[in-house]
Amino acid sequence: MIENKSKIIVNKEDKKNRIMNSAFSLFTDKGVKNTSIQDIVDNAGVAKGTFYLYFKDKDDLEEYLITSKSEELFLDAIRYVDEKKIVDFSDRLINVIDYIIDILVKDKMLLKFISKNLSLGMFGDRVSNIVDNSTMEVLERFKKSIKDNNIKIENPEITLFMIIELTSSVVFTSIMLNKPLPIDELKPFLFKKIRSLLLD
Repeated sequence: MIENKSKIIVNKEDKKNRIMNSAFSLFTDKGVKNTSIQDIVDNAGVAKGTFYLYFKDKDDLEEYLITSKSEELFLDAIRYVDEKKIVDFSDRLINVIDYIIDILVKDKMLLKFISKNLSLGMFGDRVSNIVDNSTMEVLERFKKSIKDNNIKIENPEITLFMIIELTSSVVFTSIMLNKPLPIDELKPFLFKKIRSLLLD
């Protein structure tokens, strides 16, 4: 009985993952507007009704994917910084942002898909449902680091949101359009601004 239940759960997860992988591939290849739900399920090899077990509509799936892809970026960046054993709070945050920028420079399709919505990976409505509350843990770690380092920030959550939004907009425009500067030239200005937000 338990074995059958676990098979059912694995099968459901597999179908959901196939839908998500199919949608991401089609969205980045054809664009969201040019991709239908029928295209997604055909490519995933599932019935159309299966789609609606997991997502309300195409917009719901798009938001879910942007949130999950952004969240993965943050989690990978945190792991990277943990491995480097960076202690200073500001340096840790700058290295997280730098890691994310480097990934987006290499993967312009991912950048284009996420567009300027990087903050969904930390503050989206669906975040806690995606990767076992890992991003909420990152947010809590951010608040704890501020407290442990005796940094006086009135509202750490809002400050982090502003840093991510700033990064998201600046990085998208710089990488995709080379404006106002190419990303390597723009990074020092961005990092200086982020450090200043931590001092307010």
